[in-house]
Order: sequence, then structure tokens, then C-alpha cells
Amino acid sequence: MSETTLPASSQPGSSQPGPAPRPAPRRGSRLLYGALGIAFAAVAAVGVNMLADRLLPRARLDLTEQRLYTLSDGTRQLLAGLRDPVTLRLFYSRRLGTTVPAYGAYADRVRDMLREYVAASGGKVRLEEFDPEPFSEAEDRAVGYGLQGVPLDQTGEQVYFGLAGTNLLDAERIVAFFQPDRERFLEYDLTRLVWELSNPARPVLGVMTTLQLNGDPRAMMLRQPGAGQPAVIMTQLRQFFTVKDVPLDAQRIDDEVQVLLLAHPRDLPDATQYAIDQFVMRGGKLMVLVDPQAESQVGRAPPGTPPSAPNPATTSSLDRLLHAWGVDAPSDKVVLDARGAWRVRANPNDRLQVVDYLAWFDMQGDSLSHDDVATAQLSRVTVASAGELRPRAGVAGVTFTPLLTSSDRSQLVDVAQVRDDPNPARVLAEFRPDGHRRVIAARVRGVLHSAFPDGPPAPPEGQQRPADLPAHRADSGTPANLVVFNDTDVLEDRFWVRVQDFFGQQVATPFSDNGSLVANLLDTLAGGDALISLRSRGEAARPFTLVDEMRGEAEARYRQTERALTQRLQQTERRLRELRQGMPQAQGQAQGQGQGQPGERAQAVITPEQRAEIDRARDEILRTRQELRGVQRDLRQDIERLESTLRLLNVALVPALVACFAVGLAVWRSRRRAAARG
Repeated sequence: MSETTLPASSQPGSSQPGPAPRPAPRRGSRLLYGALGIAFAAVAAVGVNMLADRLLPRARLDLTEQRLYTLSDGTRQLLAGLRDPVTLRLFYSRRLGTTVPAYGAYADRVRDMLREYVAASGGKVRLEEFDPEPFSEAEDRAVGYGLQGVPLDQTGEQVYFGLAGTNLLDAERIVAFFQPDRERFLEYDLTRLVWELSNPARPVLGVMTTLQLNGDPRAMMLRQPGAGQPAVIMTQLRQFFTVKDVPLDAQRIDDEVQVLLLAHPRDLPDATQYAIDQFVMRGGKLMVLVDPQAESQVGRAPPGTPPSAPNPATTSSLDRLLHAWGVDAPSDKVVLDARGAWRVRANPNDRLQVVDYLAWFDMQGDSLSHDDVATAQLSRVTVASAGELRPRAGVAGVTFTPLLTSSDRSQLVDVAQVRDDPNPARVLAEFRPDGHRRVIAARVRGVLHSAFPDGPPAPPEGQQRPADLPAHRADSGTPANLVVFNDTDVLEDRFWVRVQDFFGQQVATPFSDNGSLVANLLDTLAGGDALISLRSRGEAARPFTLVDEMRGEAEARYRQTERALTQRLQQTERRLRELRQGMPQAQGQAQGQGQGQPGERAQAVITPEQRAEIDRARDEILRTRQELRGVQRDLRQDIERLESTLRLLNVALVPALVACFAVGLAVWRSRRRAAARG
């Protein structure tokens, strides 16, 4: 057994010193280690990015409030349910992106979205990309599909940025040219194209209306861009429905019509109302829009209407049917709402150049039902001179579900106030909100009873009853499904969409969700909701509601004070006129009596009491004007103070947060080092 001897320095009791301490690394070595660490970190970052690009090519984090960059459930549902393949061909001229960088960035966005479609479809969607250079075969194919060529410069070279889709039946759908202005509607446009290629059979939509939704033939004579063209809502509906016009004197609704859109019914004969009634009793779906004041019909009075008489074309009702079905839609009142009121041009003589017109307003937030699939994801709907809806007492078994509701800053006024003299300043000055909310649109469900309990009425004079008229039904048997609006201007282009000409192509850019609302509701009535979630996306506008409310309240106070001032001025002027009218008589009496000189006679005409009254009126006018200036000054100061606060937060908040984080991290590391040394 061997014996191990410890070194002398390790033996107990040894007094020799231990090994010498290791020398500190030189500064050059520290720099070398730092450079190697940085290089290693760079290599690791590149490697991680390459690995993530290969293994997670579509992984992304969408932090927007409305998740604008995430495929909607409707899109995923549609792509997952595709039975036949769909081929998408993207034609993008790279020279366009090189010359106009904004298009280059948007092209990357479109390309990434299309690749998301390919991945979500499980291979049913195929993507092909082409660069249509001048005089190339790719350019010939782009022209053959009907894509929009745009001249890039004065040489006449055409560039393309469009999409063509085909299916197994060689049906074609295109996006003629991708506009960056429609970026927030990109998913809607793409999914619509795929949906049209995968759904050749469309529901039949009947349209019965007195509005010029299909264009006004008389306006075609005008030399104005877009005059007489169909309404944008009709163009959109034809993309999803087979649209069939139904005459206003129809005595029977064809069985092939699944959904009936009845807009602005005026003076319908009993036979036509009976046809609508029985259509609903047989299980047909109905959307009806009536209106106490249709702004689209202003200036369209029927021939022979006296100039001073109210325009009958602006008012519509369907009381006989709606009353039988449990709905009240008064046509003599309109709703005013201070929240979301449109800013319009005021009278040139007013102090304010623009003013809130309370009869035209946007409904947002809690004004849109979040419990209905058609409105749950909408951001804004615009109405104009709308009336209210109410459930009718005494009709059992009917469910009345609001879809659009005004805010509690609303008021009901006579329709004459916006029909006979639509003065926005006067409407605002007389506005008195009562804290109640009014329903503008609603769903009606339940077993409905016919409005014609005694059977069909007599046909119009000179006409015969159709031989194939179905047997009379006294009720719907099963729950019916209706949508009722007391406003028709949701269909009017100027209240929800801007149409611009782009090298001969009409490009519609919505600023409100009216089109999505109507299409969603008709889809739900027709039994489909695959496109609803994506139609409702894309409104990324975030208005400064607090600033708007402050401005609206201050402006309302200003208008009310201004109206009181005007009344005082009129009273003072009337009093002065009365005094002047009495002056000749008083002067004649004074001259007849031969009293005094002309100056003394003038003093006798205006008594000290009258002079004091006039002075008091003038003082009151001065005080009121000071109040007006004070209201304007306070309004301006409040808005400027809020804007300054928001600007300070936007500019300084993020740097301040980063600085606080850096200071906190430095303090934490300092304490950690101190604890380690201790």
C-alpha cells in the first residue's frame, strides 16, 4: 500500500505561502473577448432568424385593437370549406415599386396576405406570381384578364398591380388594380373573390323600391362624372346575390325570391301590400326601409307639386303591415343626436363657418348592437333624418331586438323642422336632449299574423287577380325573420362611401360601414354568414371623441346664447320702431301747441324712461356678446389644453418610459453587484 505525501504548502501547520494569484487579463484580451462575444451574438441572431423563417414562416403577433392583420373567422371558414381548387395569379410590375415605394410596401402586404390564404386553405388555393414587363407574355395575360394598366411616366409604359382568380369551371374574377387607399379592406376584397369563385349559385334577392338605386336615367343626360350610375350598395349586392327587380304594382312575389329588399315604399296599392304580406307568411325574408325624411329624395318632388307644399316623395311608410307585425315606425318625427353629428357648412352670415347638423349623425360604440352577428364588429353606421322604431303594444309572440340605437344625447322633433327649413344652426340652438335612446333599426322575430285577415283585397281597377295566386295564409306558421329601418339614407352613397375615378376605373372607398351593414343583414336573412366577419373589419379610424364632445357642447351653448341674443335684438329693434312711429304724432302735438324749439320737441319725443330702456337693452346686448366671446374663448382653451396634453403624451411618454426602465435597470444591477461583493 503506497503512501501519498502532500506538498509542504498543503500540510497542516505549514507556514509557506500558497500559490500566487492569477494575473488580471490584459486590456487587449478584454477587447478580443468582447469582439468575439459580439460576433457570436450576431451569428446567433442570424441563425435564429433563419431558423424562425424556415420553421415559423407565418408566425406573427397582431397587437392592433381590432386585429386588423389576422385572418378573420369567416375567411378561415371559407378557405377550410373549399371543395375545388382556386388559382390566384398576382400580376405586379416591380418597376412600379421601384418608382413609387408606397406601392412596393403595399405589394409586400398583398403578397404576404395571399400566402396566408394558401396556407389556410390546405392547398386548395394556389398562388402564381408574374412580373408583366412591357411586350411580354405576362403582360398579354394581364390584359387578357382585364387588369388595369396604368402609365408610369410620359413614355407610355404600362405597369400592373392586380389579381386574377379562376376555378375549375374557368370562371374568372379580378381585382383590376390594388389601391393603397383600400388597404384596410384588403381581406374583404380577397375573400370576396375566392367566395365568388367557390359559390357559383347565389341567393335570389328581390328589390322593390321607389329610390334610384339602379341609377337615374334622367341624370344620364347630365355631363357629370358618375351621374345616373347605380348606387354602390347595388353594385356590392350583385356580387353576392342574383338581384331581381320587383315591380311596385306586383300582386305576387315570385317563389324564387328568397329575400325581399323593400326600400322607401310610397303609396303601394293594397294588392301589392298583400303580396308582400303573403311573401312573409310563406316564409320569405324581408328587409324594409321606411323614412320620415329621405334626404336622397329632396329636390325630386312629383310633377304638379306646388312649390310651397311639402315634398311627398321624401316620406314613406308601411303602417298597415308593420302594425300587424308589432312595429311602430312614426313618419312625423325625426331623431336628433349630438353624439356623432356631422359637421356641415353653416349659413354664410353666421359667425361659425361649420356647425353640427344633429339630424345627420354617425352611430358608434354602444349604438351598435354587439349581440347580433351582423353588427357585432361594425365600427360606424351613418343615418340622416332618421325616425324611431317602437314595439307595438298588443301584439303577442313578437321579439323586437334593436340593432341601431341613438345615444342618450338625442331628441325627437317634428319632421317639418328638417324638411321645411333645414337650418343646422337653428336646429342646434333649439336642441334639448332628454336622456332617452331611440331605436333606428331592429330585428323582428316571431309567428306573425297577416295584415289581411279577410283574404286578398280586390285587384286595382283595370287589372285582374293572377291565376297562380297562392292560397291565403292567416299567419306565418313558423317564426318569421324581418329587419326594419326607419331610415333609407343608409343606402345613399354620399353618407358612407367616396367614389373616385382612377384612369377610367371607379374606385369606391367606404368611410362608414353602411354597405357592410346592409350586406351582413341580407346575408343573415339568406342563411349565410361566412363573409360577415371580414366585411366588418378594417375601420382603423380612432376619432377623438372627447374633443368632439367638448366642441359640440360648447358650440351648442354658443348657438343657444346666439339665438337668445338674436331674439333680444329683434325685440329691441321692434321697440325702437314703435318709438319712431310714435315720434311724428308726438311732434305734431308739440307743434300744435307751439311749445319750445325743435331741440326741445325732440327731447319731448323720447322720454327719460324710454332712453333708460334703450340703454338697458344696449347693455344687455354688450353683456351677451361678452358671453359669446367667453364661450368661444373657453372652447378654444379647453381644446388647445387637451391637444397639448395629448401631444405631450405622444411625444414624451415613450421616451420617459424607456428612461425610467433604463434607470430602474441600472439601479437593480448596481444593487445586485453590491450584494454580490458583500
